Amino acid sequence: MCRICEELHKNCRGTWNRFQDGKRVVDFVLAYNGQDQSEEMARKRTTFQQNLQAEGLEIEAECSQRIHFIKIHVPQEVVSRYCEIMRMQMPTAKLPGQDNIAPKDFSVSGLLVKLFRRPLFSFVIIDRDKFRKKEYTLQHEYTRDKAYLFDDTQPEFFTPSIRIAVAHFILERTYFNVGEENKYDIGLRKLLNDKVYLDAYPLHDGNTDMPEVECQRTLLLQEWASVVRWIKHQPLDHIKEYFGVKVAMYFAWLGFYTHMLIWASIVGLMCFFYGLLTFRSNRISQDICNDNSTIMCPQCDAKCDYWRLNDTCTTSQLAHIFDNNFTIVFAVFMSIWATLYLEMWKRYSSAIQHRWGITNYCSLAEPPRPQYLSRLKDSKKTIFNIITGTQEPSPPFWSKKLPSFLYSYSVIFLFISLAIAAVFGIVIYRMSLMTSRNIYGDPDAVSTKLLLLPATAAIINLIVSTILNFAYDYVAVYMTDIEYRRTQSEYNESLNLKIYLFQFINYYSSIFYIAFVKGKFPGYPAKYNRIMTLRQEECSPGGCLMELCIQLAIIMIGKQIISLILEILIPFLLQKFREFRSVLGIEGEESENGEKLICCNQWTKDFTLISWTDRSLFEEYLKMIIQYGFITIFVVAFPLGPLFALLNNVFETRLDAKKFLLYYKRAVPQRVRNIGMWYNVMHVLGKVAVISSAFIIAFSSNFIPRLVYMYVVSQDRTDRGYLNHTLAYFNVSDFEPGVAPLASKFENVTVCRYHEYRNPPGMDRPYKRPLIYWHILAIRLAFVVIYQNVVSFVQIVVAWAIPDTPGRLQDQIKREQYLTNEFIIQQEKVKTRERKGGRNSQRRRNGTLSRQQSSLDEYGTVSVTEEEGEDENFVRRRPNGNDPYNPERFQECEIVTSRV
Repeated sequence: MCRICEELHKNCRGTWNRFQDGKRVVDFVLAYNGQDQSEEMARKRTTFQQNLQAEGLEIEAECSQRIHFIKIHVPQEVVSRYCEIMRMQMPTAKLPGQDNIAPKDFSVSGLLVKLFRRPLFSFVIIDRDKFRKKEYTLQHEYTRDKAYLFDDTQPEFFTPSIRIAVAHFILERTYFNVGEENKYDIGLRKLLNDKVYLDAYPLHDGNTDMPEVECQRTLLLQEWASVVRWIKHQPLDHIKEYFGVKVAMYFAWLGFYTHMLIWASIVGLMCFFYGLLTFRSNRISQDICNDNSTIMCPQCDAKCDYWRLNDTCTTSQLAHIFDNNFTIVFAVFMSIWATLYLEMWKRYSSAIQHRWGITNYCSLAEPPRPQYLSRLKDSKKTIFNIITGTQEPSPPFWSKKLPSFLYSYSVIFLFISLAIAAVFGIVIYRMSLMTSRNIYGDPDAVSTKLLLLPATAAIINLIVSTILNFAYDYVAVYMTDIEYRRTQSEYNESLNLKIYLFQFINYYSSIFYIAFVKGKFPGYPAKYNRIMTLRQEECSPGGCLMELCIQLAIIMIGKQIISLILEILIPFLLQKFREFRSVLGIEGEESENGEKLICCNQWTKDFTLISWTDRSLFEEYLKMIIQYGFITIFVVAFPLGPLFALLNNVFETRLDAKKFLLYYKRAVPQRVRNIGMWYNVMHVLGKVAVISSAFIIAFSSNFIPRLVYMYVVSQDRTDRGYLNHTLAYFNVSDFEPGVAPLASKFENVTVCRYHEYRNPPGMDRPYKRPLIYWHILAIRLAFVVIYQNVVSFVQIVVAWAIPDTPGRLQDQIKREQYLTNEFIIQQEKVKTRERKGGRNSQRRRNGTLSRQQSSLDEYGTVSVTEEEGEDENFVRRRPNGNDPYNPERFQECEIVTSRV
């Protein structure tokens, strides 16, 4: 921080994040360009801010610089009122019998402590002196009617994250226009889209340029976001208090997923080292390396020469490292691991949900998106909303809604087809390279070329997929904007689905090609199967699994490295550029950021940070789910995949934390029950992984053909002679025109070999499929069916055996509910006796009925009138159906009395 800013910070420390009185904390900030002379925008801002004050918010404007800031403070009364409206789960006061409840630790460290002694793993536990563990308290839905349950007079009862959430809730539901014709002009989001405000954000806690000043942000930055602390567990409670449940749930899931990868990495390393230790004794590799006489048929037309089988010695040895007897064991393990991981996550998250008070949370009725309402401003069709009890505009299905969906998804599928076409183009590129192998230098270096070709193709595929991602991202947003999505949740889910479908095709299609298509239908030298006059690619004698491994390694590891670099580099450069531009004021007059800001307080400091959006967390989930697909669907071909994923996630967690704390504006705390649609996506990927593993083992590896040879063909039940059994004979005089080598270093070649099961020349049916081929095909298909059913059955058993919620936690929840209900019953009895005594005394004094005002409703503030009488009163609340989105405008509730 510059010397001037440091001096300003010292001088303004009392008002760094407060109003000018130095007492009221700034909970939210609105920023706009003070030189914007638009009367319409000024009128909207004035109306909006007046309505915010009518809701009870306190506002203070700062107009000393070009960018004007509207500081918002949420008073205690407004916080308590809206906590009731939003049905917040709040900690209760200490109840009788609470000390007997032993809360369950939901941290991953709790799982490790059960398996190992704590001193052995003490270095991974977070520093409890810095992250003090809060005393466990019961939680209950906040209501002012039951004030005896809560100690809301404590200054820290309503935390900053709750105040921010309340402020954002009000901002999203406040009108900025008057009149019946402007009844849909509502909410901060529309004002931001219309550029009435440049930005709106809550403030970070503290200034990172002065770490000596203690604050929650600096503590998290030093003890959680630091890569040096990568071995430490995450302070999830403190993350939740700072960012809210939605962000904390992401880090909780990422931490759990990373810990589960430890076991997958260990088994993957066992598979890798087994192949590494046995590759020299592998019979197939020995036969290939020791065979100096077998001449193989050319791998391309005319320009390729014959080659010796032992030229692929190195390739066959490397292939054995990944395609060995341990491979099928690893495949079964990973299929069970995927199910175990999902079931354990449900158990793990159930404890988190209970601790954070979101077990029974369901989102409130969302108001329509401002963009949705603006598009339907002139629509005459309405539909009854059963939640709010009002008539809402609705797009005609046949004339607007259906055509928009068809148009949107037609373009989406067009781009998905484009991604498939790009993969097809890379396949054609690989086929064309086979016809000009001499460009790679020494034509004798066949093994080098066999590795170089897939490597270059994989790099090209990675570059093309990255470019397509940027283009498709823009198209997906544009197409979703065309659709008539009523709420922001519906909009986000539609956009997320589009992007994930494209990412799935973009990253996985080339791998599916190598795993299931390449080398399966090449034909034979007398009649090759061709595409655009080019011969299809063939698998080497070592099989296609080695090439699949290379493709996976380059795409998966390359994507992770690129993501890690861009993830921290782009936000850093963007934030520094915004800060540099703001400090120097180098932009033109028409630019919204063309201002010279002096960072003398927290809101000007945070203004230069990157804005937090609905998609900020989506991008993080997407990267991890793509990675999860790599290590489950194709893990058979790349046993080291879980290890690289583990290493990536260790740094990913810390870099994400640093990015959110340093380069992004503070996220608005949001409540969610779980990780949303991503759990279902992982569940589907787990099912796909079982099928994929079965087909890869059956059709891309040598496992099934070698077993058939050992138990059907071989006399001594060994694989001696297996390689020769898999190579067919071909008479070079039977070549198609233009296929035979134009020039050859081999003399007097009459017969060459190729990797296929076909009859040799001179038999009754030359070059036709022998009976053993059909036996192997039948066993391959049988293996797929048996493997899929057996593994799926084991998955079902595992899912059934592991309950979603631990039994101990269920007992604890029941116990807490019992204690809370008993305490409420006792307190209500006391209130009833006091109320009756007060009524009798009041009647004797003046004979009149007292009236008491309170407010409570699911949709907003509701005035309730309670009449005193001899009978117990039961209040029936009814919102004002004319205005479901303004929480202050409700009818008085009816009074229903009934004798007890």
